[in-house]
Order: sequence, then structure tokens, then C-alpha cells
Amino acid sequence: MRTGFDNQKYLSMQSEKIRERIAMFDNKLYLEFGGKLFDDYHASRVLPGFEPSSKLQMLLQLSSQAEILIVINAEDIEKNKVRADLGITYDLDVLRLIEIYRSHGLYVGSVVLTHYSGQTLADAFRSRLEKQGIPVYCHYIIEGYPKNVALIVSDNGYGRNDYVRTTRPLVVVTAPGPGSGKMATCLSQLYHEHKRGIRAGYAKFETFPVWNLPLTHPVNLAYEAATADLKDVNMIDPFHLSAYGVSTVNYNRDIEIFPVLYAMFERIYGASPYKSPTDMGVNMAGYCIVDDEACCEASRQEIIRRYYESMIRHADMEAEQDELAKIAFLLQQLGIDWKYRRCAAAANERAELRGVPCAAIELSDGQIVTGKTSQLLGPCSAVLLNTLKVIAGIDHATPLISRRALEPIQTLKTQYLGSRNPRLHTDETLIALSISASESPDAQRALDALGKLRGCQLHCSSRLSKVDLGTLRKLGLQVTMEPS
Repeated sequence: MRTGFDNQKYLSMQSEKIRERIAMFDNKLYLEFGGKLFDDYHASRVLPGFEPSSKLQMLLQLSSQAEILIVINAEDIEKNKVRADLGITYDLDVLRLIEIYRSHGLYVGSVVLTHYSGQTLADAFRSRLEKQGIPVYCHYIIEGYPKNVALIVSDNGYGRNDYVRTTRPLVVVTAPGPGSGKMATCLSQLYHEHKRGIRAGYAKFETFPVWNLPLTHPVNLAYEAATADLKDVNMIDPFHLSAYGVSTVNYNRDIEIFPVLYAMFERIYGASPYKSPTDMGVNMAGYCIVDDEACCEASRQEIIRRYYESMIRHADMEAEQDELAKIAFLLQQLGIDWKYRRCAAAANERAELRGVPCAAIELSDGQIVTGKTSQLLGPCSAVLLNTLKVIAGIDHATPLISRRALEPIQTLKTQYLGSRNPRLHTDETLIALSISASESPDAQRALDALGKLRGCQLHCSSRLSKVDLGTLRKLGLQVTMEPS
């Protein structure tokens, strides 16, 4: 894939911008981290060259100044709320995040339970964390939040919350998912710090929408597609336009809440340090795009990918029709539909011609390779082997998997694991290819070509199993599939 984003420039500019923001206040900044702190695959897909771990790498440059504060809503613990992308509950994800941050050398200072009201499961989770030596603080529901500013910014509002003791200049406030209460936690801390004579600051780090790209730029439209289920809408920031005469992009929730935040800042500081939601942000991603068309094309593909994802969720009764209609409208704004995705058109046409499920991969040079279901291979296994032959320059008629590697896997599946289908999934195909590589130079060349699949586009004319989908994503392929 063409590189459209300078990751090294981003790491340098972003860390410097955060240092500048820390210096604006009394060497104390609460930085609300939106989105994913690591494994940001959406950003890496729409900004080719952005590394999924970029935010984490940037924080590591500030590791001596930073500590992590993780926020989780106690009601989410009580409801056993699950992260859809990982299939684990929010409380388990907090434990996972703590382990990952620590393994990278970042200091996890504490955990805050928001909306706490003595929930049984929240108390059990608190006890579990404290046994591991992690301080836990509780924040409570404030009546009239967020409109009743006089009550909120008082001893009966934020003043009732526990004061979170922090030790470093930069406090990164993150959470396992939306609705956890990150912003409220930051503002509560500003109130408590002010009472202690410290003029602490607040800033927001959201990669999307990119504030200094046009409202209808494909990168910003791709963010709308990604948050269609949340009904987020990108908007011109009216406060920034009024204050500076400059048009910038933000999203509806931050714009709607800004007058309330402005009033809170006035009560805490005496005057607001920010004139607009855009002022609160520190995101420098827009300055690091080096090939705009590469990012535009990647974003178009992402919007189509989100459309297919929503179609599948709708078929499973997990998404409303409004979500689908929203993404369809974004495609209409760009003047494209699903046929713009060349691998989807190729896979569906071949499936209609052959009468069996088919798959297609678009390589970085635009070449399309297809594969069909057979007695031996599923469609993705077939297209995977065909594509590796093309990349490695191996004749299409050359068999890559030996019978000696194949038969034991099929025997295991059908005789011992109870499967009636002897066809190989993609992970089984790769295992068979690895075994064959010990005897076949062609199989070894194909295996060596696996890295060149990263960033390529794949579409299947039928549903994929979780096994196939997981394997293809690990290979770095950007996958779509029909909902049928």
C-alpha cells in the first residue's frame, strides 16, 4: 500500500505538543485519551503509514513524566458489559490494559470507579485491584450533570468525589470503552487540584476527526462511518470560527458540551483557558499526511468495509437500519458504492459464475487474484495460495501443499475432531504449507511471501468463520464479506 502518513514526524510533533500543553499550566496536565491507546487499527487503515502502536510509542517518549489513570464505570461492571472487539468484560479489560501498560514500562497510578453507588461486583473488583497494590478511587453520580454547573463545581458535586493522588506532570486518563467517564474524572481532578492551590490543566487527545482537514475529507467521513452506531456527526466548530475566524472540524458531542465545559472552567479557574473545543485538542495527525490521495483512497475502502460490517451486524439484528443508511449516505457523498471495491466486485462475479463461494484479493499494484471453494480448500484458503504464487512468481499449476502434509490434518479433523467438512481453513492451510516448505522450495518461497499480504484488500462472497477471519486479519489483510 502507498504510504500516506509520516509516522516518525507524528511521534516527534505529538510528544512536543503535549509538552507545550503541560507547560501552559502548573506543570500538571490531565490528558483525556479518546479511542485506543494502542492497536489503533482504524487509524492505520485510513492513514497508511500510521502504526497501530503510534500513540503508545509517543507516550513512551514521555514515560518519565507520565502516569496512567484508568477509568471504568461501576454500572458497566455490574452489567458485565463486554468489549465487542475482544469478547471480554470491561473489568477484565482493565486488568489486561494494566498488564500491557506495565509491560511497556508505563506507570499505572490508579483506577477510578465512576457512577459508584456500592455495586456488589464493583466492590469485588475494587478489592481485587487493591490486593494487587493498585489504588482505587470512587466518583459518584451528580444530580443534574452536566447542566447544573453551580452544583457540579462545588463541594457537593465534584467535591464529594475521591481526590485521586497523582505524582507525575502528565496524567493520561484512559478507559476500556466509551461512556466510562474520562472527561468528568479530569474535571473533578481540576476542581480538587484548584482547592489545593494547583492550577492543573485539561486537554483532549482524539485522533479523529482530524481538525485541520476539510469536513468532507474522506478521512473524516471514515470516522463518521466508524462511529455510525454512536450517531456521531462531524461539524464545523462554531466556537473556533467565531473566536478566530478559522474553520476547523470537531464532532457533535464535544461541540454540544463545550458551553458547559466553558462555564466549569470559569468557576474553577476564574476564566476559561480555551475558547473552543478545537483549542482543547492536541492532535497533530493532520500535519503528518504526506500523500493525501493515498489517505483518501484508504478511507474510501474503510467506509465500504464499515458498510459491509454494518450489513452483517444488521443481518444478526445487532445494528439498526439507521446505521446502514448513515454509511450508505457517506458513500453517496463520495460518489461511490460497494462496486468501487474491486475485490468485492471480482469475488461476487466469480461466485455467480461458478455457483460456489469465492474470494478475491487486490494486491498493492492493483492486480486481482481470485480463488473458489473446492473439495480441499475453502475460498479464502484457495485465494491465499493463489495470491502467494503470484507474489512469489510460482506457476499457477504448481501444487504447494504435499499430500503428506495434507492427509494428517484432514484425518484429524474428520476422524477425531468430529468435523464433516474436510476442507482446510486458512490457519490449517498455512500449517500444511509450513510443513510442505521443509521439502519444497516453492512452498518455502510462498511462505516467505506472506509478509507482502499486509495492507492488501480481500473480499469473500459468503460469510467467513471466526477462525478464517482472525487468521486473515493477523496477516494484515483488510477483509470484507457478504452477510449471506
